[in-house]
Amino acid sequence: MNSGAELDPDDLRVEPWEWPELGHSWSRGRRRDRIGASLFLFWLLPTTISALHMGRPAALSLVLTVVYAASFLCVWWLAPGWSPPGRIALVCLLFVVGLGYLVVAGSASSPSVLGYALSASILLLPLGWAPWIGVVCVAGCALATWWVDGRVDLDATLILALIAVITLSLSRSARLLGKLRQARSEVRTLAVAGERARLARDLHDVLGHSLTTITVKTSLARRLLEGDAPKDRVLEEIRDTEDLSRRALADIRSTVSGQRRMSLAAELVSARAALRAAGIDADLPHAVDDVVASLEEPLAYVLREGVTNVVRHSGAARCTVRLGARWLEIRDNGVAPLGTPGNGLSGLSERLAAVHGTLTAGPLPTGGYQLRAEVPA
Repeated sequence: MNSGAELDPDDLRVEPWEWPELGHSWSRGRRRDRIGASLFLFWLLPTTISALHMGRPAALSLVLTVVYAASFLCVWWLAPGWSPPGRIALVCLLFVVGLGYLVVAGSASSPSVLGYALSASILLLPLGWAPWIGVVCVAGCALATWWVDGRVDLDATLILALIAVITLSLSRSARLLGKLRQARSEVRTLAVAGERARLARDLHDVLGHSLTTITVKTSLARRLLEGDAPKDRVLEEIRDTEDLSRRALADIRSTVSGQRRMSLAAELVSARAALRAAGIDADLPHAVDDVVASLEEPLAYVLREGVTNVVRHSGAARCTVRLGARWLEIRDNGVAPLGTPGNGLSGLSERLAAVHGTLTAGPLPTGGYQLRAEVPA
């Protein structure tokens, strides 16, 4: 199974020497299918009755009939969940009991009775064994009837051949169905995991930037109040904070519904406001006309996360943002962060990987920090 939430045709191929995992697929199958297969056991009754009328050992005939029928029922109701040694033992038991049944029943029986054992071997064993088992059974039937009767029993031989072909087709279909169900289950699991990862990444990007900006602006409003700044100036910061809170709530709702789309131009405006509120001199582009349209959204996420990190962690006095058609670069003159990259940069790397882009981050030789996102043409 591949890592994406899709089906790979190679995952649905039945390997010839692969042991079938029938327990899961058959356990979810319809009960009436098993009952229908079990009804074929009524084919044994006429043979057993004829053997009894011909004076064959009654007790032994009945015991062999019951054991043969019970073993075949195990094939459908119990054996699919067994380990390989158990399946091999059951198949061997069916062939031994089937041959014993033929010997005891004598002329009242037909070699086609071995069809139960033949079908069981094809259902329970690797498909690569099926042609050889089928050839041995069909050839053995032809040789045995020629040796005993002086002629080949064409009816019994053809019946065994048909049983081999039909059972092989059914077995292959059952195994493919099992693989398909397993693949669909894995796809659902991957889809859920992918949606959770998307939601966590988007909420981190939305809340991280919004809450950072709100914190900076409320801190600025507090300092203005403490410094006896003009009332209008304080009210402006409070109104901006109120607007930011409303936008953050709207962003969360659209993120949860999967309908949120980032605008690079809007993020530039937001970045300018956040840097100004934090007292950081901002050198930002005034337009995004040169940026490739399909890359505006991932680059907008880079801008948002980069500016948020500058405001929260750098202690910088200046932040510079540069844009190209397929790249974005953020530089500051603050202190480079220590340790491994956090969830924010990891999420950005995933977003850029989706458009075959790369993200590089690290300290500058002259001091400060640089974050650069680039998507090759």
